[in-house]
Amino acid sequence: MSKGFRLAGRFEGVTTSPVRDILAVVNRGDVISFAGGIPDASLFELDDFRAAYDHVLARQGRRALQYAGTKGEPELLEQVAARMDRHLPTTPEQVQVTSGSQEGIFLVGQTLLDPGDVVLVEQPTYLAAVQAFTLAGARLVAVETDAHGMLPDALSAAIAAHHPKFVYLIPTFQNPTGRSMPAQRRRDVAEVLLRTGVPLLEDDPYGELRFEGEAAPPLAAVPGMSAQTVLLNSASKVMAPGVRIGWLRAEGPILRALEIAKQAVGLQSAVTDQLAVARYLATCDLDAHIAHVVEVYRERRNAMADGLVRRLPEGAAVTRPEGGMFLWVALGDGTDTAASLSSAVDAGVAYVPGWSFFAADPDRSTMRLSFVTNAPRVIEDGLDRLAGALDW
Repeated sequence: MSKGFRLAGRFEGVTTSPVRDILAVVNRGDVISFAGGIPDASLFELDDFRAAYDHVLARQGRRALQYAGTKGEPELLEQVAARMDRHLPTTPEQVQVTSGSQEGIFLVGQTLLDPGDVVLVEQPTYLAAVQAFTLAGARLVAVETDAHGMLPDALSAAIAAHHPKFVYLIPTFQNPTGRSMPAQRRRDVAEVLLRTGVPLLEDDPYGELRFEGEAAPPLAAVPGMSAQTVLLNSASKVMAPGVRIGWLRAEGPILRALEIAKQAVGLQSAVTDQLAVARYLATCDLDAHIAHVVEVYRERRNAMADGLVRRLPEGAAVTRPEGGMFLWVALGDGTDTAASLSSAVDAGVAYVPGWSFFAADPDRSTMRLSFVTNAPRVIEDGLDRLAGALDW
């Protein structure tokens, strides 16, 4: 009998992950990274956060450094509920604090999924959700999409064929494509879910980063949908990812199950960070901060989208999202962007190959590019390097 640890079957053959590889590239100082959805740190409200942490440690220090309840600190639950209440009636009792929305995705997978269960997803979809659901033993089934997201008729057919445990969607500025569901499409998708009774995991980390266009409320706000939706949100994209504070909104018995799962995973999210985020929300103008960030990111979106249009080969396509963090490129010429990545990194630029975002039948000629981290002049430099590495 061989010595050493015997990994669970779901980890056999797993030596890395796309997320791990992205973060490794992001930390390389010699590479212009279009890979991770990494906010520009120069935009963080450092003085406001310093004041929030100083207040917490000076006025609530012993509490901040102690164990606490799993559900979340009351001040943060109240602030989050008030913010979500703008679009969807929400009470503090309906909120669960998480360590980033990624933990929320994992907790929902652990709470709802048995091995062999089906999750319906967009094609393509968020790669770390694919990872979380797969580790829970789920089988992911991709549903046909267009430029406005998941097609309601295709969703209805997939539900009839596969009897899913839930549907996972990013309706606003989707990761990786940047596309958004307009209001009517949201209502049509919600009608299918309400008619069939299939739950929804709605992921909304980017919704407030809107550059133009008309905002649409979350699917959870469609009448009747809140009772069968877990809605995820986070401080990461609009405040600062380093605090690792996210939250979810749900109704009914699933909240208790999610709290128990959270206890098993980490007992609680960091109390100091929770109280500091609550203080920040209570005393600072987050909307003004978001408005400033949006102005900066809009300029960067324009620089990358326009620069790609000038450089991409004939037959290629690129999205131009109304907000968020990402553009999606489809080369359409048989190029394997995974195989080309090493050449790009050697040239000093990085992206995420598109195959990792597909639940099935990946289009290997695709890539995701993030425009938020770098100034326009750096984006231009990076696109020149990318065009040279891929012979555009």
